[in-house]
Amino acid sequence: MKIQDILAISGEPGLYKYVASSRNGIIAESLVTGARKNFSGTHSRVSSLAEISIFTDDEDVALNQVLTDLYAHTKGEQTVSHKASEAELRGVFDVVIPGYDRERFHLSDMRKVAQWFNILVAAGMTDFSIEEPEQAEQTEE
Repeated sequence: MKIQDILAISGEPGLYKYVASSRNGIIAESLVTGARKNFSGTHSRVSSLAEISIFTDDEDVALNQVLTDLYAHTKGEQTVSHKASEAELRGVFDVVIPGYDRERFHLSDMRKVAQWFNILVAAGMTDFSIEEPEQAEQTEE
């Protein structure tokens, strides 16, 4: 499973793994339930986790780097629950992304990242690096 294949879909809870394209959109499988659904591009906003970044005081940090740092911080275990207190969540992100933009990276964003991280770890994901197209071609040979 690659981070590029993991999708966040507006209006849908959890994360989805890209399965295939269809005439009307995409077919994706829930990482939580394993159920497959067809999502229409006109009704659902679909984002790959590889395209998401976190606001910082300097340059934005790619979500995959945040997940990698969070994985190192937790030593491969799940992090605090997305339902944890504000102080607990901010404490984790103060360590993992010390320069996050306190005005634009909201508590709701922290909850979402924590929830996504816990879903990914529970699904057995340990490598959050983005595989470049050149690397993908080399591994297929």
